[in-house]
Amino acid sequence: MKIRVCVSVLLLLCEHQVFAAEVHQEKLSFIGYLETYYLHDFNEPSNSVRPSYTYSHNVTNKPSINLALIKANFIDERMRANFSVGSGSYMRANYASEPRDLQKILEANVGFKLSDNLWLDAGVMPSHIGFESAIGLDNWTVTRSMLADNSPYFETGIKLSYASDDGKLYISGLLLNGWQRIQRPDGNTTPSVGHQVTYKPNSNITLNSSSYIGNDKSDADRRMRYFHNFYGQYKINDQWSLMAGFDVGAEQSQKNSKSYNVWLSPIIITRYSYSDKLSFSARAEYYQDKDQVIINTDTPNGFRTFSYSVNLDYSVSNNLAIRAEIRKFHSKDKIFQQHKGFSADSLTATTSAILHF
Repeated sequence: MKIRVCVSVLLLLCEHQVFAAEVHQEKLSFIGYLETYYLHDFNEPSNSVRPSYTYSHNVTNKPSINLALIKANFIDERMRANFSVGSGSYMRANYASEPRDLQKILEANVGFKLSDNLWLDAGVMPSHIGFESAIGLDNWTVTRSMLADNSPYFETGIKLSYASDDGKLYISGLLLNGWQRIQRPDGNTTPSVGHQVTYKPNSNITLNSSSYIGNDKSDADRRMRYFHNFYGQYKINDQWSLMAGFDVGAEQSQKNSKSYNVWLSPIIITRYSYSDKLSFSARAEYYQDKDQVIINTDTPNGFRTFSYSVNLDYSVSNNLAIRAEIRKFHSKDKIFQQHKGFSADSLTATTSAILHF
């Protein structure tokens, strides 16, 4: 789907939205979000940035903004729309390949209710893949996992979705412009497809399956990519919760090849809620991309990295949260820049303050 079509539809909606807001102001709402952080990299890299595979909280040793956004949301019985713009290190890293006039667009989508349980949405939307998002407060950890940082945070296209009356089942099918794209890559005429199925048998368990199939290169260098994400969330009791996920992907090694390069990433996160204001989380994960499809290291063993972290979250008020995290990386090759040379290990400490309204 061409982005100019999405934008044109959105502009038409905005004209209707203004009128609707005058009549029913409760249908239109605004959200503000500001996430600041300070990340100390004990390796002290000379360029003051995290490695290229880090797309969130990637500025080191100086106060920074990960994401600042303003969002307008409109919803009524038959229609819904979202439009938000953002800035910060998250936006700079994730939208670098987009045209400059599109690099501030976080969301720009409109949806129409086709029946009681069926919606059709189009535009720039949050990704249907994974359990982590760009919004820090939506996540159990301060920084994003390697799994999340190296799969789409956003997507552009058309989504047809179904939700059951009891809220236990959600199913969607998607036609997309590519792998985390607003516009398709140059010379690419092939749309991508995806699916999502979320099942909640009860209030304590969530199971999710998401996929992506497509070519994210030009037609001349077409290489089909197949990707699947699975995760499960289990609320053990009022204090303990557990999250486990697994990503696996395969891409043709070259055009028309029957050989595929494979990458994978398992993760587990546990959270302990001491009170309504104070919680703790611990994370363990591994990412293997020996053929360097997603993460290019230019090293003999490719990207084979473990990561562990612990963090503390404290809600100062309904609008302000303070977070802190210690995280350790260990890789098979020396891929982490130091002040002098490279190391197989990396240790970071991150503090974050989040204001939202």
